[in-house]
Amino acid sequence: MKHRTVMMYMEIGCFVSCLAGWILVSSTLAIEYWTWSEVGSVVLTTGNYFSNLWKDCVSDSTGVSDCKEYPSMLGLPVFLHSVRALSICSVILGFFAGVLTLIGMKCTKIGGSELANARVTFAGGITYLASGFAGLIVYSWWGNKVRSEFVDPNFKAQKFEIGAAVFIGWGGSILLITGGFVLSFFSGKEGLRSTSKKRPRRPNSYATARTRRTYMMPNSSRVTPMPQLVQGSRGGRKIRKTRTTGTYSRDDFV
Repeated sequence: MKHRTVMMYMEIGCFVSCLAGWILVSSTLAIEYWTWSEVGSVVLTTGNYFSNLWKDCVSDSTGVSDCKEYPSMLGLPVFLHSVRALSICSVILGFFAGVLTLIGMKCTKIGGSELANARVTFAGGITYLASGFAGLIVYSWWGNKVRSEFVDPNFKAQKFEIGAAVFIGWGGSILLITGGFVLSFFSGKEGLRSTSKKRPRRPNSYATARTRRTYMMPNSSRVTPMPQLVQGSRGGRKIRKTRTTGTYSRDDFV
């Protein structure tokens, strides 16, 4: 198989991987099970508490659930604001990365030349990496907070466990990082290869057709010969000058 065909299939595989990761990360914003806890009682009913970035919910064994959104945005802790901002940034970066990758892929033929396509694809891979790392920070930070509260013996409030949304987000972030790394690595080698090459050097010496003088670059001993027309004219002038300046004796005319 040709190198271009292999690169095209590689780009398609990385794009599918990153697209699946972006869908998983985006779906976690709507999933309610970021944290959950089950509380049993002496009665037959059991209470389940779960929450996400936007609201707290409670349900019982009868199937009745009730959710309540956070009452005030300004009253929320800094941790929750930071997690919200990073998760939204991850989704937005993943969207723009998908647009850049679609433009620069070899199979779409939208970006223009091969060099321009490779550079656009490299930008899309870097954006996918940023999206994946932003999502990974979100879910790792959330999971560490839940774990630290659960193992803390001095924490007296309701203890929760890590929900399914965090695990889904971890998987999506890993797909984004893996696909973005492979995409940016191979497209970067192709797109940034021309910048590493040396520019062609200017010739050491050259002659112009409008002048008889020979120009030489500094520190160069190479001389470019003059055009044939100029050399012939110089020779002709020299011959004529020799004939006119010669001396003749009296006996030559006899």
